[in-house]
Amino acid sequence: MNARTVGSGSETMVLAHGFGGDQSVWDKLLPCLTQHYQVVVFDWTFSGAVQDPNLFDPTKYASYDAFADDLIALMDELHLKPSVFVGHSMSAMIGCVASIKRPQLFTRLVLVSASPRYINIDDYEGGFDEAGIDGIISSIESNYENWTSIFPTLVVDNSDPASVEHMGRSLKRMRREFAAPLAKMVFRSDERDMLDKVTTPCTIIQTTNDIVVPCSVGHYMQKKIKGKSTVEMIHTTGHFPQLTAHLELLAVLGRVLGFEN
Repeated sequence: MNARTVGSGSETMVLAHGFGGDQSVWDKLLPCLTQHYQVVVFDWTFSGAVQDPNLFDPTKYASYDAFADDLIALMDELHLKPSVFVGHSMSAMIGCVASIKRPQLFTRLVLVSASPRYINIDDYEGGFDEAGIDGIISSIESNYENWTSIFPTLVVDNSDPASVEHMGRSLKRMRREFAAPLAKMVFRSDERDMLDKVTTPCTIIQTTNDIVVPCSVGHYMQKKIKGKSTVEMIHTTGHFPQLTAHLELLAVLGRVLGFEN
């Protein structure tokens, strides 16, 4: 999983990227965070940064559960003491599942651009209808190269073209045969009933204009999570504040965790 530990702090922070990404998505945050924490970054086995394609089995990773087991195994292998976990997008849900399995591993969950369900149902606003999710998955299956060019322009703030390009490169490195089943798992997941089992304190961070996650989702999660939780809004556009609004994200982290940028 290409795990590495950087920094000199007495406490540990684990950063976990989301769908189509790799650990480089955190690069802008590391100079600050490593002054205060020992920071662990890694790549999920579906990432294009992982060389061995045999490490990712879509059948095994048909839910967040197997990812949570990998996270716990990684933290155990590194002999980590209780840590702050920062999970982006799908990794926020993975962190929640892992915290239910092993709550003593986590002092706080920081859930960035997180959603327990992406499809609207009844009075829950997930952000997409069934047809919208079907369209995303169909695009991945039928013309992956084209989709990897278009999708970053939708989810990354277009006023930061370097970050749009960064996400595009990362998506293109991801293997096509991994992308479709993983997208089906993520976009069709429903983890709403899991949230009230989360007892670890949580900080939910969202941007004010995210095409993937409506603002209402963060407040829904706050109400459902059993542990003490707060919602922090970053006034920017897009699903990737660590790429396009890293100073604002660091300011929120500093305020919540008690360090100065």
